[in-house]
Amino acid sequence: MADQQCCVIVGVGPGLGAAVARRFAAAGYAVALASRNPDRLAPLVAEIAAAGGSARAYRADATDETEVTALFDAAEKDLGPIGVAVFNASGRVRKPIAEIEAQEFIDAWMRGCFGGFLVGREAARRMQPRNAGTILFTGATASVKAFPLSAGFAVAKYGLRALAESMARALQPEGIHVAHFVIDGAIGSDETNARLDPTAIAETYYQTHAQHPSAWSSSVELRPWTENF
Repeated sequence: MADQQCCVIVGVGPGLGAAVARRFAAAGYAVALASRNPDRLAPLVAEIAAAGGSARAYRADATDETEVTALFDAAEKDLGPIGVAVFNASGRVRKPIAEIEAQEFIDAWMRGCFGGFLVGREAARRMQPRNAGTILFTGATASVKAFPLSAGFAVAKYGLRALAESMARALQPEGIHVAHFVIDGAIGSDETNARLDPTAIAETYYQTHAQHPSAWSSSVELRPWTENF
């Protein structure tokens, strides 16, 4: 399609990242799948192609400014103008505060927050001249609630939420939709629906992207019906 747009997804694993890729590919987007280990994405690329979609895997470390810029350059060159960017990468350290090494804390923040800044900034730079686009950030319970062992995780997620809020206020008047998702619960599939099904989450991501500009969501919380909050 000559007018096909690209959806860049940074942080693609077998769960939510893959589900988001399938959903946007089914909607007609050419999907750029970014991971530090792109070879493992070959089955997903083949699956999307077999379903009639378009996808390509790229190597990119979300904490490396040069690699993130190169990713967006390559995705636009190979797949078309970027209409959607999804930041789904994360870093986690689960330890008592006295046991967290400084580098562990820095690495978790870099993967979970600084990477979001680089991806969000690069997406904004591509979308602002067109006054259109959607930028989506995957958060967690730790985005709003810091538990005793979550200092090495919550700091990054709180920061990512602050980044998304700032970007939403700055960019939405320019026609760029920015939304942050609090994924409150474990992701997976079971018969009781006690966990967040990745396909259901991906559908919410897509429907948020598809919202009419007169009624945009900038903050969305998702949890199973059994989850306490």
